[in-house]
Amino acid sequence: MRIAILTISDKGARGERVDESGKLVQEMMNKIGVEVVSYQVVPDEKSVIAKDLRLLADRERVDLILTTGGTGLSPRDVTPEATMSVIDKEVPGFAEAMRQKSLQVTPHAMLSRAVSGVRGRTLIINLPGSPKAVKECLEVILPALPHGIEILRGQAGECASKP
Repeated sequence: MRIAILTISDKGARGERVDESGKLVQEMMNKIGVEVVSYQVVPDEKSVIAKDLRLLADRERVDLILTTGGTGLSPRDVTPEATMSVIDKEVPGFAEAMRQKSLQVTPHAMLSRAVSGVRGRTLIINLPGSPKAVKECLEVILPALPHGIEILRGQAGECASKP
């Protein structure tokens, strides 16, 4: 599985803040033997995020793009809109599972606007921006990622179990 990590942060992109969340995603993926082929920090700009998502999916042909940050209610939080503008179809289960798990920890989880979907053969999933929330959410979706990627690659059936 080839993945890309895209951290969305104005301060991170300007070098004013260390990107702990993106680095945590990278560490967690490396622990399970996944190849991180791209890691970037970009500003909270819809056009920049959308352009990078398209390039990673279409040119780099990564299997999975994990974004972190920009999923809240702040006026600068535009990651879900950028993601929706480039995906071919939604895969809401990932975002639903992450919110469900996070709601067990904090009621603030319902403020998340994270989305997930597919562009071509690339799965794109928005993660929250805080390292604690990234860890909680990534742990929830990790078990389903390999099968989802296999389906996108045409290497698995549509159902996890057959009668």
